[in-house]
Amino acid sequence: MTAFTRTIATTLLTLAALSVQADLSVSGTQLLDGNGNAFVMRGVNVPHAWFSGQTDQSLQDIATLGANTVRIVLSNGAQWNRTPASEVASIISRAKSEELITVLEVHDTTGYGEAGSAATVSQAVDYWLDIQNVLQGEEDYVIINIANEPFGNGPSASDWVSAHTQAISRLRNAGLNHTLMVDAANWGQDWQGIMRDNAQQVLASDPQSNVIFSVHMYEVYDSDNAVNSYLSSFNNQGLALVIGEFAADHYGSYVSADAIMARAEQYGYGYLGWSWSGNSSDLSSLDIVNNFNGSSLTSWGNQLFYATNGIANTSNSASIFGGSSGDGNSCGTASNGYPYCCDSSSDTGGGWGWENGESCVMPDGGSSGSGPSTCNWYGSIYPVCQNQSTGWGWENDQSCIGQSTCDNQ
Repeated sequence: MTAFTRTIATTLLTLAALSVQADLSVSGTQLLDGNGNAFVMRGVNVPHAWFSGQTDQSLQDIATLGANTVRIVLSNGAQWNRTPASEVASIISRAKSEELITVLEVHDTTGYGEAGSAATVSQAVDYWLDIQNVLQGEEDYVIINIANEPFGNGPSASDWVSAHTQAISRLRNAGLNHTLMVDAANWGQDWQGIMRDNAQQVLASDPQSNVIFSVHMYEVYDSDNAVNSYLSSFNNQGLALVIGEFAADHYGSYVSADAIMARAEQYGYGYLGWSWSGNSSDLSSLDIVNNFNGSSLTSWGNQLFYATNGIANTSNSASIFGGSSGDGNSCGTASNGYPYCCDSSSDTGGGWGWENGESCVMPDGGSSGSGPSTCNWYGSIYPVCQNQSTGWGWENDQSCIGQSTCDNQ
């Protein structure tokens, strides 16, 4: 081969390599999207396995509210009806159309060792291998959460490590090159520190070093100190982490949700609220919306989306979808037709902000002035009436709400 021919061949190979996207990947503490840009998950858990008929509309509503990620509950058939590959393919396609990154998880492993009917991590891997045809080629858009809360309380560290290193080996040997998500023991809460103290060993077992770890923060995390201690440990170790589930309470016990969101924002870690709708009566306070109605946020839903460090103020779409950080339209549209502001620093006062050369509505009503000029009415944003303090009115060719009525909702 002549030098000229070798040069042409090398150039063509280089161009071909550049044309292939890098897929979702982990780099230190960060998750990178397919374009190599940092991507921080801000999203919601969707109970597909139990309410499959609600998923399609739920994805649309979740995207409209400004989330960039959904975590989808699937079943391998051990505890609930098996989710077929065709449904998984439809979910991925629908989520992509809404510019949502999809985390897929097998829920049947929940509490293995304490929950008698729970599946093993190995059985979860069997499911992923069975449906791998609909997963391959989606590495830009899909994260495989190997097994949900795969151990209850009291497992040995070696059991947790062994189950996940073997799972990673099987998945990689089968040609699944996705970012893999690994859940903590202790029903996901890791109060024994098994994942915290052994995550490096699991990461090292992956030849691609493409593993993100997931903790579920419920009543164990009832203070900022507890939250920060855990997240800072992973940050100090240079490990990628996501809060895969959390809420504002759990079986009536307080959870420091605001601290979780604030510390996640501080460290650049993702979070995924549990869960969209359909929780049992003893966990109904964990519903983000009422009866799968995307226009009817619960108290927890309002906190998750509109707190200072909530989804609407901190979420940015993955650049793989063609958008850019801070795209004012990526966080949804208010009822008055203006986009919600994505960044709390955009606040210009009076409930309004300025992003991408246009006005936007601050989801939490803004911080300056004598009071917010917009009202978050059960998840919908309306202007506050200037000529009346109670009830509903009509000003500037649109509905408005009295300040005292807004305050007393």
